[in-house]
Amino acid sequence: GKRVVDKKRTFGYFRFEILSAAFNAILLFAVAIYILYEAWQRFKQPQTIDSVPMLVIATFGLIVNLVSMRLLASSKDGSLNVKGAYLEVWSDMLGSLGVILGAVIIWSSGWTWVDSVLAVIIGFWVLPRTWTLLRDAINILLEGVPDDVDVAAVEKALLSLPGVDSVHELHVWAISSAKVSLSVHLVSASGDLEGLVPRTAQVIADQFDIHHSTIQVERLACEQASDAHRYQ
Repeated sequence: GKRVVDKKRTFGYFRFEILSAAFNAILLFAVAIYILYEAWQRFKQPQTIDSVPMLVIATFGLIVNLVSMRLLASSKDGSLNVKGAYLEVWSDMLGSLGVILGAVIIWSSGWTWVDSVLAVIIGFWVLPRTWTLLRDAINILLEGVPDDVDVAAVEKALLSLPGVDSVHELHVWAISSAKVSLSVHLVSASGDLEGLVPRTAQVIADQFDIHHSTIQVERLACEQASDAHRYQ
């Protein structure tokens, strides 16, 4: 995703982050459903469980997951891909805790059904969070408006600029988690067209933290200009 822009990828390779996050979410969905399926099978046909090796392996897995979570925690809010990896490690960590608890209970009481109950809990904990990750990735791939941007507020701020009569063709989307872009057409019948562009870009950057904007200023709205040209 950090590869430099070239003539075939004018936006660079940032979208690989989102494709990876979407694939990760789909994989997590499959894993959660498989866990639930296996839990159901073990409810119907209980199996003998050796609790001591189960406890040792789960403890080692917990240590690895805690280290991984520590490494990913600082970047999980700035990258959807890292968020997906963090979620996967978090679910693994919960799985390790569940297995440790299950191993202790099975070792002390012989209740092998506890393993299946814990698997169901983990599966249902992972599914909604995975759906949130997949939804966010799909929204970016569809070039939807990022969750932290209010388009109505953006339009209101643009209309409040001196010289702006109307706003159209307003689009806000994200190439990746931290790459939000905006394009807009402003109609200004009597304003300073040349000075309006930098003022608009400054407002968008200051109020909405959007630093990649494409602003087109017109004397007439696109439809009106097209009609005027048609009848000339």
